Amino acid sequence: MKIKDGFMLRKVGGQYVVVALGEASRSFNGIIRLNESGKFLWEQLSADKTPEQLCAALLGEYDVTPEQAQTDVAAFTEKLKKAALLA
Repeated sequence: MKIKDGFMLRKVGGQYVVVALGEASRSFNGIIRLNESGKFLWEQLSADKTPEQLCAALLGEYDVTPEQAQTDVAAFTEKLKKAALLA
């Protein structure tokens, strides 16, 4: 999985947001707000990563159980899929 081209992560007023740029802004109107772990996963998805690799990265960065990492990765990637942000 990888984030589609045309989406940029920015820090605005203490919050992390994702906005569409250029051609991507024609099909995606809006902003996605991310918490700290969402920002971390988004950055991981700048390179092509499997769910297992995302879980391993989350476990290396945060004090969570493997089960919680799997749940969080599944929920996060499902939201990105529904918004058509994954390539």
